Amino acid sequence: MNRVCYIVFSMLLTGCFAKKESLETLKTGIWRATVEIQGKEVPFNFEVKSNNANDIAIYLINAEERLLLDEVEIKGDSVDIALHIFDANIKAMIKGDSLKGLFIKNFAQNYRLPFKAVHGQLYRFPRGTNQLEIPDFSGKYEVKFVHEKDTTPAIGIFNQVRDSVTGTFLTPTGDYRFLQGNVADGTLQLSLFDGNYVYLFSASKQMDGTLIGKYYSGKTLMESWTAVKNDNASLPDAEKLTYLKEGHERITFNFPDVDGNNVSLDDGKYKNKVVILQLFGTWCPNCMDETRFFSLWYDENKDRGVSIIGLAYERKPDFTYASTRVRKMIEKLNVSYDFVIAGTDDKAKASETLPMLNRVIAFPTTIFIGKDGKVKKIHTGFTGPSTGVYYEQFKEHFNATVNELLAEDTALN
Repeated sequence: MNRVCYIVFSMLLTGCFAKKESLETLKTGIWRATVEIQGKEVPFNFEVKSNNANDIAIYLINAEERLLLDEVEIKGDSVDIALHIFDANIKAMIKGDSLKGLFIKNFAQNYRLPFKAVHGQLYRFPRGTNQLEIPDFSGKYEVKFVHEKDTTPAIGIFNQVRDSVTGTFLTPTGDYRFLQGNVADGTLQLSLFDGNYVYLFSASKQMDGTLIGKYYSGKTLMESWTAVKNDNASLPDAEKLTYLKEGHERITFNFPDVDGNNVSLDDGKYKNKVVILQLFGTWCPNCMDETRFFSLWYDENKDRGVSIIGLAYERKPDFTYASTRVRKMIEKLNVSYDFVIAGTDDKAKASETLPMLNRVIAFPTTIFIGKDGKVKKIHTGFTGPSTGVYYEQFKEHFNATVNELLAEDTALN
């Protein structure tokens, strides 16, 4: 009998030790991670903070941005990280100081990219071997991105301290958010991972100061780009790209809100108000930046006779899927203005939902409607916080536009 008890006790003890060995913790502190795209490893950093084993938060680090990921699940030796408002996850195995797994976009078929990370590595790109002669890439540049036969104008803004570089690109439809990297052996390297997009930029400086580089995004996109320093570089007027077709002066629609109730601009709650329409998608990081701005602005200004309606164009046509994504965004960003489910992110199909527009060029797009129900301005794209002075100018112009509409319409009534 004693021998039987000893065997049972030994089995239980062995089981306990086996279970303990299979449990892993996600170490707090800074990690260096990479996502592999097109045979290239795109680096980024994140920080893990924890009060206890059940309260873990991760912050994605891109330049000065810290993007909170607060849905982190650890089971045994694996971790599942929900990527903020985006329909994407990192799923990886934990092995001491390292992680290995996949970056997965759940809405896309077979979108799984290799992911790995190492604890305690503070750098992003490896430093160059020559730290005495480091070319300076700082400044404002006139940029051209070339994809096959298409050329897209942009403005490049880079800030360099010794070999460390931060910056972004502004385009007619938005910006590339918070890029971070360095100069190594004469080559500029910048990257971003914001939970949905993976960007990698590189460039070398020619004898005449021109930059020649490559841009990689996701599984397949690769573009060449050139840049010339130009303090006067500019982009097309964002208020002339999207416009009403001839014979139209109003926007009309009838879309369901997240609860399935139909919403129209003819509804009484919007009567005699300045209304701002936000064409956006929860998959769009520029839209996330704009929603953050709108949310704070609306909370401070909603009593002035202004309404905002977010028109969501999501990755799938399924209403339940779309409303679930919008609800999550509302919760994460603490948004109190109205939302409707307008369609999918396909721009041609999105254009069909608002046939009075010439077309939907970009997400986000902002439409300003006066108290008389007529469209006053349409602003294509968004200039976000990574653009510095351009973001400040956008906010000033936005407030001036709303103030003008309120004053004008008040005088007319």
